[in-house]
Amino acid sequence: MNPLAALSFRIRRFKHELSVLLARKWKNGFYLYLAGLFSVLIIADTTVLHLTANMKQGAFDMMVKYRLMVPKADQDIVIVDINEASLAAMAKDYGRWPWPRQVLGEFVEQIEKQHPKAVVFDVLFSDADVFNPDSDAYFNEVIAGTNNTYFPMLRLDPSDDKLSQIKPGMIPGVTAIGTESKPVADPDATVAVVLPFFQSVLDSGRLGLHNIYPDADGIVRQYPVYRNDYGWKLPSLPLRVAQQLGYTQPDAERVLLNWRGPPFSYRSVSFSDVFRDLSSEHKTRAPDEFTGKIVIIGSTAPSLFDIKPTPLSRTHPGVEILATALDNFKHGDFLRFPDARIAYLLLALTVVWATAWGFYRDTGRDKIDGMFGASQFILIGISYASINFTNTYINLTGPVTLGLAYFTIARLYDYATSRELKLGTVREAQQRSGELRGVLMLIRLAGQSSLSNEGILNDSLREKIRTAMSKIGHSPKSVEIIKGNQQGVWNLFEDTLAISWLCDATDETGILSITQDSRELEEAIGPILHKHIAATDRDYACFVHEGPISGGAEARDSWRCLFAEAVLHWNQTKKEQA
Repeated sequence: MNPLAALSFRIRRFKHELSVLLARKWKNGFYLYLAGLFSVLIIADTTVLHLTANMKQGAFDMMVKYRLMVPKADQDIVIVDINEASLAAMAKDYGRWPWPRQVLGEFVEQIEKQHPKAVVFDVLFSDADVFNPDSDAYFNEVIAGTNNTYFPMLRLDPSDDKLSQIKPGMIPGVTAIGTESKPVADPDATVAVVLPFFQSVLDSGRLGLHNIYPDADGIVRQYPVYRNDYGWKLPSLPLRVAQQLGYTQPDAERVLLNWRGPPFSYRSVSFSDVFRDLSSEHKTRAPDEFTGKIVIIGSTAPSLFDIKPTPLSRTHPGVEILATALDNFKHGDFLRFPDARIAYLLLALTVVWATAWGFYRDTGRDKIDGMFGASQFILIGISYASINFTNTYINLTGPVTLGLAYFTIARLYDYATSRELKLGTVREAQQRSGELRGVLMLIRLAGQSSLSNEGILNDSLREKIRTAMSKIGHSPKSVEIIKGNQQGVWNLFEDTLAISWLCDATDETGILSITQDSRELEEAIGPILHKHIAATDRDYACFVHEGPISGGAEARDSWRCLFAEAVLHWNQTKKEQA
């Protein structure tokens, strides 16, 4: 034997010995033991580990990206884009970014004539322009004359809070959480935050955080409504706009964004084009282009580095994320994601234990596969439907993932041990000693009839018939189907069911129970075959034979002899009846 063949033989032998060991040690109880182990894992994951969290996020991304019902971007939200084209067009007169604040002041002054609902800056004015103080003064004066402009502030790392001299109560729009009788806010706390430089902005109080916090995997899925720092409520920029305009104000600290589509789904106009037209004596743009609109001034230019990864794109402009948040707040259709941990836990346990019970009771591979597949399809369908037809995202990825993991391990065990477990009477005889009694029922389907010729008895139907037979009676038994798909002698036994029982030779009660079971099976053969393959009484025949079985090492030979005797006696009986 060459080395490769020898290695292959050793591997097959090892697999067989492992299968025998597992079958003898665990039997069908393995499925329940495994379900118990998974129950512990599910509880631990729900309370401590959170192993399925990343899987849930990945599933959400896929569902959002490929959902059927995508809400449209609000046409009253317009982005004035400081894009690469604008940077290039403005560079000749105003230099590289940042431009003198007078440019933005003139833009606001002109656009205010069209009476927009709100002008929201996604530009942080953190420092004075020391080279253009008059330009800053002009911008400050323009903003002081408006009542619908909004500006961002930037929350820095909380580790720097002790270095700051800004107390939350000093920031316009920041409120204390709690009541006078039950105060929560720390009056002496300081927060590291970058506020707008202009006094008119601070006086207006129309400012909010524009921080965007990605999830642990770096993907932006949620938007902060506010930050709770030391008992102080620091509003986000969208929340501040919503408060002023009377839109929905979520109670949660953050919301799951209901995306309107990939980048550039919102109406966008180039800053340089609009600025040039507003400054021109001969205007070509509509005089009411921004009337009643929420105008967001921000940038999609990659060179300004305001790009974030989202479920829809790895390069999603930050200004579009801000627009999405404003859109969600305006319509109140941000996605709710109930933290129903107990419900998800119970659902996962139900899936695992229902699958375990199916394997343990040996309800049949086809039935288990069909029921499990249907349950997974339904759970995924519920999640997908929730994100398409409602604003509540029901994330069932955890139960689906854990159920699939259990099913995979259980199915591997089933494949590895099914032969050993189903040959129960043979294995049992090998493990026992002394004289035993074996009973063998052979059920022969009409091999030359139309049932076999038309290929009706496929593997699926054979398994259904075998499973139905195995459920009849009370005494332990083995139910096997000989397919006869080999050439030669074995083809003569095509579609023969072999049902075997075993008990002690002196166990009269056991022999009586087996006799009753065999009679029940004889009566049930017709209805079972008729149900699955519409067989008639002439399409099958059965014969019961019993005899002595030796325990231990001679058990296999004893069963072979009993099988041969059964076939001979059956043929003899047929001749006598003929």
